[in-house]
Amino acid sequence: MASTPHTTARVYRMKTAEHLCPFGLKTVDLLKRKGFDVDDNTLTSREEIDAFKQRENVDTTPQVYLGDERIGGYEELRAHLGMSVPNAKATTYRPVLAIFATALCIGLAISWAAEGALLTARMPEYAVATAMVLLGLQKLQDVESFSSMFLNYDLLAQRYVPYSYVYPYAETLAGLLMLAGTLIWLAAPLALFVGTVGAISVFKAVYIDKRELKCACVGGNSNVPLGFVSLTENLVMMAMGLWMPLRMLIG
Repeated sequence: MASTPHTTARVYRMKTAEHLCPFGLKTVDLLKRKGFDVDDNTLTSREEIDAFKQRENVDTTPQVYLGDERIGGYEELRAHLGMSVPNAKATTYRPVLAIFATALCIGLAISWAAEGALLTARMPEYAVATAMVLLGLQKLQDVESFSSMFLNYDLLAQRYVPYSYVYPYAETLAGLLMLAGTLIWLAAPLALFVGTVGAISVFKAVYIDKRELKCACVGGNSNVPLGFVSLTENLVMMAMGLWMPLRMLIG
């Protein structure tokens, strides 16, 4: 962490009737949490903002000053303090892992509510079906963007483009039906089909063609890399497509 002899920081940030700059609030909060006394200067009109930018020869606000040294905005402040700087373009598994973790918690909650125990035979079914619904929901937010990213690697969609538009609805429907435990004759083949096509497509793109692509699993605007997690998602759907009708036959 970079050391500084200054204990007082001056911040200039936008706070107008039309817009409250979120990065300005983050900057003030970060400085206070790091022990600085903050001289918080709000720019409340377009005239004040433009005059400040011209005077300080900067393009954006907020701006942080430690003594006579201008540090910059929120990200520059984090770097100055030795903290990580968020990179919106960096690839990350966080979105899909967050969905899987949430689905697991929901699966446990449903199991507790329905059967009076957390760890039951059906809990994995609840969790996987919930994950399918949540993943489908992410895609349904912007089907057009999903379709564009999906076409980069899905073999069936590349041959029949409308499949890229149908996929989010099919995944969501299969998950909902499995969660409800109804119409398994429809849900199971649906999950098995999309899971199998998806697994083959991901395996070919990543492990045979060695392509570095982004996965459309959480929608078309994500930075999730196409790889093992994407393959696992499809394999789990395949497993659900096989297990659900088998369980009904057994039980």
